[in-house]
Amino acid sequence: MLTKAQARAGIFVAMLGLWSGWAIAAGTPADYPNRPIRVIVPFAAGGGSDLTARYVGQRLSDKFGQPVVIDNRPAASGIVGTEIVANAVPDGYTLLLVFSTHAQSAQLFTKLPYDPIKDFAPVTEVISTPMVMLIHPSVPAKTVPEFIAYVKANPGKLNYGTSGPGSSPHLAAELFASMAGIKMTHIPYKGVAPYITAELGNEVQLSYANMFSTMPHWKSGRLRLIAVTGPKRSQTIPEAPTLAETLPGYEALIWYGYLAPAKTPRAIVDKLHKEIAAIVNTPEVRQYFIAQGNDPVANTPAEFAKVIKADAEKWGAIGKRIGVKLD
Repeated sequence: MLTKAQARAGIFVAMLGLWSGWAIAAGTPADYPNRPIRVIVPFAAGGGSDLTARYVGQRLSDKFGQPVVIDNRPAASGIVGTEIVANAVPDGYTLLLVFSTHAQSAQLFTKLPYDPIKDFAPVTEVISTPMVMLIHPSVPAKTVPEFIAYVKANPGKLNYGTSGPGSSPHLAAELFASMAGIKMTHIPYKGVAPYITAELGNEVQLSYANMFSTMPHWKSGRLRLIAVTGPKRSQTIPEAPTLAETLPGYEALIWYGYLAPAKTPRAIVDKLHKEIAAIVNTPEVRQYFIAQGNDPVANTPAEFAKVIKADAEKWGAIGKRIGVKLD
């Protein structure tokens, strides 16, 4: 005959067993993570994705008490590294740090070995950043309306540089041209540095680029910053107007965020989101990102999923209109 204490102990053990079984079935062991987490960055070391992954990764490692290993896989416009995560075991130990071109690729690439939306579970968007609209000082315009008027008065005479067809600068420029009712000649280059160099030499007269990396050029006056591409003025340079102040509805943001393989257990995704969001929202980290022209975000998985879907539809429509299809 069991005593009441023994009976209660038996019930407790049975409930604990049921809870443990549920946790294992749900893929959320109580000790997650109990080994290193690998973050694939599908681009070269030193870029925005890499720097973001390393900055957040070190702090995530401190929180979890496990190494967060950054694995750069720069090949085929990010496709190689992204495919690794799409095919990884969905257990929370392989993550992807992507930026906004991930959403654009959903519509612009004719063939991909994965679905940019269906094969991933959004964790959180870490930061978003506007691009800056830069013009060469030879162009006699100091505001967006003046620039539009100048282009209209000089049809076919102005070039704009980008890092290639379908890139964020290319799509941002095309959205601007479409909304402003102007035409310019697209000159693609093999990266940001080459087209900024070309603009410094007046080979192209307009570009869209990262605020932080181009800061020395527009602060020195070698290029003229006349607007930012976000929906609101930047905290870093609040004196710079947005393009939306001239063209209502204009928005072209670059964002960085974490994805996990599809079918990663919801509880693991939520735990990752909770810890990463807490890191991003600390005063030290916020100050670091803002100083570099970024806006800290740390949205929910559901909110991040909406950002990805909306960007895929928006930029896909623009790409289709201008005939961009990538292999």
